[in-house]
Amino acid sequence: MNLDVNTLFMVTVYVEAILGLLLLFAWAQNTAIHAVAWWGFAHLIRAASVMLFGMFGQAPDLITIDLANALLFTAFAVTWTGARVFDGRPVEPVYLVTGAVIWLLVCRLPLLNDSLDVRSLIASAIITAYTWLTAYEFWRGRNEQLVSRWPAIFMLFAHGALFLLRTPLVALMPWSPTNNIYGSVWLTVLSFEALLFTISIAFILLAMAKERTEQRHRTAAMVDPLTGIANRRAFLQDAATLTKKHNAKPRPTAVLLIDLDHFKSINDRFGHALGDRVLEIFTDGARQSIRSSDLIGRLGGEEFAAVLYDTSRDKAVAVAERIRETFATSAMDVDGRPVCATVSIGVVVCQDTVLDIPELLAQADNALYFAKEHGRNRVEVASLEMILARRGASPVSSATAPADAAAKSAA
Repeated sequence: MNLDVNTLFMVTVYVEAILGLLLLFAWAQNTAIHAVAWWGFAHLIRAASVMLFGMFGQAPDLITIDLANALLFTAFAVTWTGARVFDGRPVEPVYLVTGAVIWLLVCRLPLLNDSLDVRSLIASAIITAYTWLTAYEFWRGRNEQLVSRWPAIFMLFAHGALFLLRTPLVALMPWSPTNNIYGSVWLTVLSFEALLFTISIAFILLAMAKERTEQRHRTAAMVDPLTGIANRRAFLQDAATLTKKHNAKPRPTAVLLIDLDHFKSINDRFGHALGDRVLEIFTDGARQSIRSSDLIGRLGGEEFAAVLYDTSRDKAVAVAERIRETFATSAMDVDGRPVCATVSIGVVVCQDTVLDIPELLAQADNALYFAKEHGRNRVEVASLEMILARRGASPVSSATAPADAAAKSAA
């Protein structure tokens, strides 16, 4: 089956233009991801380039070859810039036009003006360079868990490789407007591949932007916006996951319940802005005091919790003391104000084969109550005597009922 080159060119122009407009429309719906706009303009520029290529023989070579190629290289450069913007890297205006400038200068050289083979090699090299640079930008940002990033990298690398393979093929098969056999076949293959590539990559790039937006929405729903750690919902979900791990492979597990002392007084004396700063200071210090595998979350207000898997009683107390001492030192003076903030921490260690985080939080709350009652700025470890003593001091709440029942059976 023979494909008419002119028809293929027209189809490519329409497809590039439609994809460009669709990407710009998608960007207008969510202007936070600027890379989508860059990719949209890249398709529109490429459509203009292909339109000029299609005018070959009807307009001067300066327009249909030199200017058309300059626009094509700029389109690939804009796609590369969009990849940089997508991962938060700065725009490089000079490199946006480097390929086009190199091409226009080469076209003016007398030695190369009539050498179509060499000019074709240079054009292939410029496209390959920009395409592989785009793939490299996505590769650099691979730490962000976007599934659609990987097919984008593969397709960009493969597309660049095709243009790189064009180099030896051009040397073996002279391409010229008068050679209908080689010129038409090779041009048709490249045009058809470019059409398939441009459709595929547009949808993949749009999928990347959509995936990132959804990921950020999920993160926003699970992360405390002030401190950047897990909120109550996320903490309890992560704790449930840890519970399954513990049930399959039991290890001593410690739960810490942490409360900032007299936090309302800090807000009243110094203002809520400084109170927020105190919460940030605590979070930074607590993160540094625990392992990356441990869980920490903000349960609400000035109350935090942590779960330390595979941690003995002594190690748990040492971690709690480190958190307390670090915060007391860091919050002594905040932004030039004598805040002298401290924390009280309740600790409970589970040696059982079954891990019940809500029950352990209730027992840690008993220990935290004793820390508050005995002067604050201290660490208390939950014990049977402590639970019984608090039971005698106040009515039993539904949250502590399981712990109290366990204490009664132990007594």
